[in-house]
Amino acid sequence: MASIIGTYECKIDAKGRVLVPASLKKQLPAMAEGFVLKRSVFESCLELWPMAEWDKMMTKISKLNPFDRKNDMFIRRFMAGVKNVDIDDAGRLLIAKDLIDFANISKELVFSSKVNIIEIWDKNQYEATLNQDDFDFGDLAQDVMSNISFDE
Repeated sequence: MASIIGTYECKIDAKGRVLVPASLKKQLPAMAEGFVLKRSVFESCLELWPMAEWDKMMTKISKLNPFDRKNDMFIRRFMAGVKNVDIDDAGRLLIAKDLIDFANISKELVFSSKVNIIEIWDKNQYEATLNQDDFDFGDLAQDVMSNISFDE
């Protein structure tokens, strides 16, 4: 799958429906296959997984031994709140109340690309995360990217 690109600001209605921006919809592969919406592992946001990407992750997770306590705990937490979702004919995505509560989503939200999935954030929380004063992105970039070969 090609990478998903962009950051998009949207509004959510009282029923939890969000109109997915047309430029984002164009990038989403095989929309008829649907998506999985889940809690993020590290942040108070949601992750929207195209079904093909979700299936790849489930293949990896299914190889974990469920009789190992750490694996069992990981699987349970990773799968908590997981929902199958679709983008309807009107171009809307329905976000369940429990996931809205988890991500503290109010009226404005952000769809943010994360390589092959999309994060869904409350707009204010997203901006606060990007603007952390105690964080040096240059140091992180060096730590993460300095050992990667760019010759390929």
